[in-house]
This record gives sequence, structure tokens and C-alpha cells, in this order.
Amino acid sequence: MQIEVVKSKIHRIRVTGADLNYIGSITIDEDLMDAANIIQGEKVQIVNNNNGERLETYVIPGPRGSGELTLNGAAARKVAVGDILILITYARMDIEEARTFKPALVFPNEATNLLN
Repeated sequence: MQIEVVKSKIHRIRVTGADLNYIGSITIDEDLMDAANIIQGEKVQIVNNNNGERLETYVIPGPRGSGELTLNGAAARKVAVGDILILITYARMDIEEARTFKPALVFPNEATNLLN
């Protein structure tokens, strides 16, 4: 049997941009992507702590060390700059593997979005 479990989470990260005219996705500082074991093109669930919105999109890398977190395309309508988000990825795995799997949990500095 396979189940879906949390693979990684970036907890309480601040929105730095919203670009309605971009073709879609979420741009994340590549340092944060690495720390959370998230790859380019991966599906991510976005939970907005400020307004309760939940959505899914795919990830594109932003400049390293920039703290960038920009929602692009239609997703830009679901956030405001300064909102606090939780980003979650999931993976399917065998139930026995899932029992011992440890997700990557990242807690960036809320003011800068940089790793502490």
C-alpha cells in the first residue's frame, strides 16, 4: 500500500511579490528550495495564514539569498505582499517507508525569509 505524506514544509514565510501578468507558478529563493528539498517544477500546496486561502501550483527558482517569494499568474490574486504562508509538498511512498520518513522542515526568518 502507498500513502501520501508530507515531504517538506517551509513554515511562515512572507510574500515578497505578486505578479499577476506572469504565466503562473510560485518563485522561491533557491536556498530555501534546497533546504526544503523542493525541486524546480514540483507541485506545492500554499496555505495563506492571513486569509485562509489554499491553492496548488508549481515551483520556479528565485535568486539565491534573495528571500524572494512571489506568487505568479492567477495565484497572485490569492495573496498580498506581506502575507504569511506555509508551503507544503507531499510524496507517495510505501507505508513502511512512511513510518520512518522524516520530512524537511524549514523555518526561515519571518522578516527576511532567509535561513537562520
